[in-house]
Amino acid sequence: MANAGCGLLAISKAIDALAAGAGTQAYHDLLASACWLIVLALVFDALDGKVARMTDTSSEMGAQLDSFADCITFGVAPAMVAKTMLEAEALFHPRLNFLAIACYTLLAIVRLARFNLTTEPGEEHHRFFQGLPSPAAAGTVAATMLMILSLGGGVEGSGEQATAVGRGLAFIPESLRMNMVTGLERMSIVLLPALGFLMVSQVRYGHAMASAAKSRGSSQTLVKWTVSALVLYLVPVPFLFILGYFYVGRGLVQAMRRKGQGPDTLRKVG
Repeated sequence: MANAGCGLLAISKAIDALAAGAGTQAYHDLLASACWLIVLALVFDALDGKVARMTDTSSEMGAQLDSFADCITFGVAPAMVAKTMLEAEALFHPRLNFLAIACYTLLAIVRLARFNLTTEPGEEHHRFFQGLPSPAAAGTVAATMLMILSLGGGVEGSGEQATAVGRGLAFIPESLRMNMVTGLERMSIVLLPALGFLMVSQVRYGHAMASAAKSRGSSQTLVKWTVSALVLYLVPVPFLFILGYFYVGRGLVQAMRRKGQGPDTLRKVG
């Protein structure tokens, strides 16, 4: 329910941002808040199954509720945030903007419906996903929007109030930063349907939390989590941006490797 609440609030913030007017500080702040709410929902989504198992409250209703919440937060909310930015910048025709977000959202719904029908209960059935998980797709969209806002100078502050990212961006010429912003905005019109099709694809993606649980107790794992937490605290937007595209790209690379190894290997890995 916290997951769904974050999604609804993110949609509300996106609508408020459009009403505030593109280019204003309120627009940047509201849109950034919407993206961070989607990121916060990722935390709730990662914890709900673990909490249910710890408290012995797992149920079929909980599984269905999880998917309905994901539909709002990871299917509709990222599309609305992206559409708000695309409409504000007016780079494309509004119908093209809608086509891109509709492709993302509708395929996310198909992905969640397929997941409910094909996935069996138990942790052993959740180590891998068929298709890109909707939380990862939503996180990648949110991270892209945050990167656009950061490069545009709207959310990292300036002068003494600047964040670590803001101070770093000050060394990049403004013309180059604006070109990067425009490039990411234009890429978004392709990114949304691409992520949508990945969600309903046969590409296999690993479960990040399951991998972490499998290697718990290892000193290397502790170091990785500590360093990741430190980097996330210092430079959250670039970290999430790189992490999102790394996860998406890693699944594609591994799928191409398995395909290149032939059908015998594919049968062995399932």
